[in-house]
Parts: sequence; C-alpha cells; structure tokens
Amino acid sequence: MNPVHKKIPVLMHNGKPVCELLIQVQYIDEVWHHKSPLLPSDPYQRAIARFWADFADKKLGRKTWATKGEEQETAKKELVESLKLLEGELGDNPEFDGEYLGFVDVALVPFYSWFYAYEKCANFSIEAECPKLIAWAKRCKQKESVSKSLPDREKIYGFVLHLKKMYGIE
Repeated sequence: MNPVHKKIPVLMHNGKPVCELLIQVQYIDEVWHHKSPLLPSDPYQRAIARFWADFADKKLGRKTWATKGEEQETAKKELVESLKLLEGELGDNPEFDGEYLGFVDVALVPFYSWFYAYEKCANFSIEAECPKLIAWAKRCKQKESVSKSLPDREKIYGFVLHLKKMYGIE
C-alpha cells in the first residue's frame, strides 16, 4: 500500500513497494531496460513520451463518474477533449511509441478498464467519440501481458457504483 495515500496500485519488487503508476512504469523501464525498453533512446522522444503519460495521468480521472448534472457534462466534455488529443497523438500508429508497446501505452492502457464506468455514469460512448483510441486499446488488450493485468471493466464499474453510494453522488 502507498505509505502516504494508503491506496493501490503498488508494485512489489524484491520485497520493496513502488507506488504510483507513472513512477512504477519508469521503474520497470529502468530495471528491465536491457530486456524490453519502454522509453525511446532519444532524449527528446523520451520527454515527449513522459509528457503524454503525465497528461493522461492528470486528465483521465474521476470527474466523469464523481459528479452529476452540469458539472458532469463539463467533465464529460473535458474528458472527450483530452481523449481526442491523445487520439491525435496516436495518429495512424499501432502504438503510441510507434510499432511496439512503449511508455505511453503502458501508462495509458489501464484507463481503458475505467472507460466503461465513465460511459455508464455519464451516458456517452467513448468509442463513438474516439474510435482510433478504442481500436488501439483493443489491440493492446490482445497482448497476453496486457489482458492478464487489466481489471475487469464490470468490477471497476461495480467499484465506482460503491464509491458513488459511499460519497452520496447517486
């Protein structure tokens, strides 16, 4: 468990916890860089990858399900705008970092499990708004390493409903 925020996800490696998603992805890249690097070798491309991973981490949060009414509509609009920017960055590439699963892909794909909850709570379709981004997520999910590590979207939705009830957002 994260010692400050008392939450997960926490990566355990050699009996030591590594907290927060982006820090975990950077840690994985540093520890196993010689086997399968996640960040590009070019410093500028590394900076770009870090920017987009940070953007996703900051913009794809809970507002869509944790609000209602006009505030939720604004949150939904902001989420779609952020997703469209990410979709534009993806372009026609199979992965964000080109041909192979890289840093941005690994940082962004966990949000795919939350998309269903966002859609159900705010009554919209991310796929209708951002078809290339959803096609990318589905390609990522075809990889065994990704499909085995992502939580089930129905479980996430159930968790979100529990949180909404707990916080009185229903």
